Amino acid sequence: MCGICGFLAIESENPSETHLEAMSRSLLHRGPDDQGVLISGPLGFGFRRLSIVDPRGGHQPMNSEDRNLWIVFNGEIYNHPRLRPLLEGRGHRYVTNSDTETILHLYEEYGDDCVHHLQGMFAFAIWDTVRKRLFCARDRLGIKPFYYAMAGGCFVFASEIKALLEMPGIPPRLNRRALPEFFALGYLSAEDTLFEGILKLLPGHCLSIDLGGEEHETRITQYWDLNLSPEECAVSESDYIEQFRDLFRETVRTHLMSDVPLGVFLSGGLDSSAIAAVVAGLRKDPIQTFSVGYKEDSYSELPLARCVAGHIGAIHNEVIMGPEDFFNALPELIWHEDEPLVWPSSVALYYVARLAQQKVKVVLTGEGADEIFAGYLKYRATLWNLRAAPTYRKRFPKFAQNLARRIPDLRFVPDWVRRKLRHSFVYYPDSFEKIHFDNFYSVFSQEQQRALFSNELREELHDISAYANSMRYAPSDQSDADLLNQLLYLDIKTYLVELLMKQDQMSMAASIESRVPFLDHKLVEWAARVPACHKVRGFSGKHLLRRAMASQLPAAVVRGNKKGFPTPIRPWLRNQLFDKLSSTLTDGRMTERGLIRPESVESLLNDHRRGFSDATERCWRLLNFELWNRIFIDGDRKALDSQNSCFESAALAA
Repeated sequence: MCGICGFLAIESENPSETHLEAMSRSLLHRGPDDQGVLISGPLGFGFRRLSIVDPRGGHQPMNSEDRNLWIVFNGEIYNHPRLRPLLEGRGHRYVTNSDTETILHLYEEYGDDCVHHLQGMFAFAIWDTVRKRLFCARDRLGIKPFYYAMAGGCFVFASEIKALLEMPGIPPRLNRRALPEFFALGYLSAEDTLFEGILKLLPGHCLSIDLGGEEHETRITQYWDLNLSPEECAVSESDYIEQFRDLFRETVRTHLMSDVPLGVFLSGGLDSSAIAAVVAGLRKDPIQTFSVGYKEDSYSELPLARCVAGHIGAIHNEVIMGPEDFFNALPELIWHEDEPLVWPSSVALYYVARLAQQKVKVVLTGEGADEIFAGYLKYRATLWNLRAAPTYRKRFPKFAQNLARRIPDLRFVPDWVRRKLRHSFVYYPDSFEKIHFDNFYSVFSQEQQRALFSNELREELHDISAYANSMRYAPSDQSDADLLNQLLYLDIKTYLVELLMKQDQMSMAASIESRVPFLDHKLVEWAARVPACHKVRGFSGKHLLRRAMASQLPAAVVRGNKKGFPTPIRPWLRNQLFDKLSSTLTDGRMTERGLIRPESVESLLNDHRRGFSDATERCWRLLNFELWNRIFIDGDRKALDSQNSCFESAALAA
């Protein structure tokens, strides 16, 4: 895993090597082991390396044997050992043991179609010095990031947005038209980012620029999508379980490819425990596992993590995080993510990554299992809402429905009752956007944004739907796939991409590589065609995964409910951290931006202090947005100063 950056002068003077080196320096945390720079005519490549495979021979930028091609590559190609003899049989000569060289030879052999032969996580750029052509690609699921922008007539790309901002002509400006989607979901589902003019290459897409042709325009094509067509032949559940066990074991085995120490992030939940159990079965020596927890027992999964570690004979490591550690880390982690933090779990992930970095360079994680095997309650609730709502509307008179809909808004109703009702068709009308997005994803719904935004901003953004980008992947009556698999597809294309960005940026902030076996594209493609009845059974998700792992894990883990990396954000922000929260949101700087109504902020702070959980989520969104503005838009480096010793103050227990 590494950091890549570069430029291609299309209709401008070549940027200087100084600018390229500045971009590379901003990615130092992604690759502290090695660096490289290439200037070749209009093309510049920069590289920072975290040495994982072939530490001595994998220097980049790397060239082909005839020096006609140059590449910078971030990621791992897990089928590289199988591809190498095939390519050598076709006359290609290797000079290293690096998977980077395999991509070069595949490109020589197949051109742009090289991506179809790759199994792994990747973002890369190849420069053809003869054809004067740049070819870039991102892996199918979006495990590795790729951002780009145009600076005058110069195309610029990088693994992280902060590197792009080092290039003249790319100022840090807020993308105001992205705010409805950001305040609703916390992430952007299309190519846009929160920075005006900076885009991301979507998962499963390629990008090319041909300076040898008449037109020098940027061409983007999709090379992969997920097939949801159901299996033609009926397969028994026992057969599905055996298929999964074989495929999962082989997938995990390929993800162990490494020339450096490797471990597992272990939350104590089913997904990471499944990874840890299979890794332990494949390794002769005890594996290293790493967990994060809190003094607040109700939020900590450490007891289950210890149970699993003991069950598989792992060497277990833990870090305990407190509220001050949490809050002090926010500015640095927002800088690392280049975006406001969507989930408090980003902070926990960073702390456990820092812990792991003391002993290993590579970790495997359980990310992605919920999105391919329906682990979240929201999927089951959405199915229930969509199926039960028509009957409810038909049998109950309109006045009774209107009265029931007002119950969650009554102040005397307990918070847990309000939350339950607000997740049902009783509260939402028969609209997929309302039942699905407003219900389970949106922090500020489109209606709530009208009260949040200033009059000027509300008028400016009145024609933008917060859910338009996500709705491109929404379930359709035209699809022959079952409804559950269509809901999973929607999340794989949107929500999961943001989760993977968090996984990448937080592990890279600690200079370690994270791998996600559940998101190997062959496993994802197989899971997409498994019928819904084998994923959800009654009120339980991930049914197939539970059955498959029942003999390898403690019963408490196999039967346990999804916790979702819980963080005690609500009690911390209501008590120990309330003054810091309030000060940040009401010191006048947010008001000066003219985007958010100050009276809305005061109202939210009051509701949050009174214990309304939805207000806490909204305060969290506002806090991160304000800190992001200070760090990137205002260029306030002081906002980063307070966190320098945040990790060292955390208590470690091995």
